[in-house]
Amino acid sequence: MALFEIETHSHIVITWAKDEEGARRVLYEYYPSEEAVRVTRRPRDAWVISKSALGIDGKTDPCDTARECLAKASGDKLHAIRLYMQQTGSDLEAARKIVESNMIMGW
Repeated sequence: MALFEIETHSHIVITWAKDEEGARRVLYEYYPSEEAVRVTRRPRDAWVISKSALGIDGKTDPCDTARECLAKASGDKLHAIRLYMQQTGSDLEAARKIVESNMIMGW
């Protein structure tokens, strides 16, 4: 198995797959409406994202509720925000911030 990076217009998906075709199948399983713009086999077995490059400073605790909403919404940020607001009673601005921050942390 190799580590693949799959870029779409909206997401970058990192997944294990036997080959490029297998990586594309993973993308279409979870994001059937997304089109793979670029599929790259990573040269190593690890993927590292610099928090400072993403503008994240300080303590970063992922929110399980926001991540569940993102999963249920298949990564659709607006739908995830609506779900988060329904589940927590948060206002729009608070829900937007927590969902977006969890997207940045690689939900």
